[in-house]
Amino acid sequence: MSRHFLRGMVHGIPIALGYLSVSFGFGIMAVRAGLTPAAATVISASNLTSAGQAAGVDIIAASGAVIEMILVQLTINIRYSLMALSLSQKLDKSFTAPHRFAASYGITDEIFAVCSAQTEPLTPCYMYGMILVAFAGWVSGTALGAAAGQLLPAALSSALGIVLYGMFLAIIIPPSRKQKSVLAVVLAAAAVSILFRYVITAVSGGFAVIISAVAASAAGALLFPVKDEEEAEA
Repeated sequence: MSRHFLRGMVHGIPIALGYLSVSFGFGIMAVRAGLTPAAATVISASNLTSAGQAAGVDIIAASGAVIEMILVQLTINIRYSLMALSLSQKLDKSFTAPHRFAASYGITDEIFAVCSAQTEPLTPCYMYGMILVAFAGWVSGTALGAAAGQLLPAALSSALGIVLYGMFLAIIIPPSRKQKSVLAVVLAAAAVSILFRYVITAVSGGFAVIISAVAASAAGALLFPVKDEEEAEA
């Protein structure tokens, strides 16, 4: 048990280091939006979703409706359900239902990637060790960023606040360079988002995110369908 837990912690260290810098930017952004450092830290501790948290803070700052927050989080974070379904095929027999519910809290893009790369079945202790270290990096980075946001000069605080958006660019640029379909979906989402930002201004930011994501994804699915393995072989 301890061997699996320690192995998970070791594998979680690189994730935690990456989270530390990114969540630092989120902490600054949250304080700039009017949240207290404590509130920003609680958000990170209870969510573990960078894109969802960034969108959520924008909705809070704009005094958006609860239904808007719910739909935005569902649209942005539904991918975690698909990741969990994928990982369920690699779980050890000791992964009972309570363990599955507990581990689902910590499934992020990075943890999913590391777990998917493992050749042996995933044990609860292994995932708990990784989630614990990643959680510590994400939450501590948020707390430090939120505290720094109150102390640093406004110019420096604004400069550091773009770290989170830099991470988003780092996620979409590599696949966009490899696949034209991904690039087309990214550009379509950006175009629709700009349309809502400067032309159809009556739509709130939260609903603009929902419409942009769903419209671009639907267009991508229709224009660039992924062939089944059987079709590709034929």
